[in-house]
Amino acid sequence: MTTSQAASAYEDVAFSFEDDARVVVNENQLYVDGTIFAFLDNDDLVVELSESRVDDLAQRGVAARFTSHHHPARNWIRVADQQLWPELARESHAFVGEPAVGGES
Repeated sequence: MTTSQAASAYEDVAFSFEDDARVVVNENQLYVDGTIFAFLDNDDLVVELSESRVDDLAQRGVAARFTSHHHPARNWIRVADQQLWPELARESHAFVGEPAVGGES
């Protein structure tokens, strides 16, 4: 169950992408070009980042690896600190929304 404080923080993050036509926002998920890059899970924001960035955040105790069905979900991290949500959501948007390297060759 999401608290009103977490819901409000998520709304603030979602609002920050309102000028990006590539982003679709629904009740608790953010998509860029049709691919999910962040979602609200209870009172945490879960974002997709590079494996090295997920490792860094987890090792420093800044966030926790996200698990799905009791298994770690590759490249996904659970962020409890709402002050970090905007920064990590932007980072996730850039990570997921960038075209694959070499896609033009």
